[in-house]
Amino acid sequence: QVQLVESGGGLVQAGGSLRLSCAASGRTFSIVAMGWFRQAPGKEREFVATISLSGGNTYYSDSVKGRFTISRDNAKNTVYLQMNSLKPQDPAVYYCAAARSLRDYGLAYGYEYWGQGTQVTVSS
Repeated sequence: QVQLVESGGGLVQAGGSLRLSCAASGRTFSIVAMGWFRQAPGKEREFVATISLSGGNTYYSDSVKGRFTISRDNAKNTVYLQMNSLKPQDPAVYYCAAARSLRDYGLAYGYEYWGQGTQVTVSS
């Protein structure tokens, strides 16, 4: 099993920045990618970004490309999501996820492990 713990959520003004962290523990050798999804009230969980843990390849949804940056620190088994230029449509619970394959990186079912989520709120 892999355990994921997110941190870094909170309240920020529109146009501001936040950095989320996700620390993995347990059988981390079994995962090849870690990513972020978000879910706003009444909406489906949507893909935000993911990173391959070996090559560092990154993938983003169109809605965050150019504003969010995902990165990793393999020594710490930690992935980060730097969120800049936050918009009123960005508030949601942000979930960290880990996958044993990159095949379906853009879909929630492509990830076997999930964190509890951290709330991001943007004030206008």
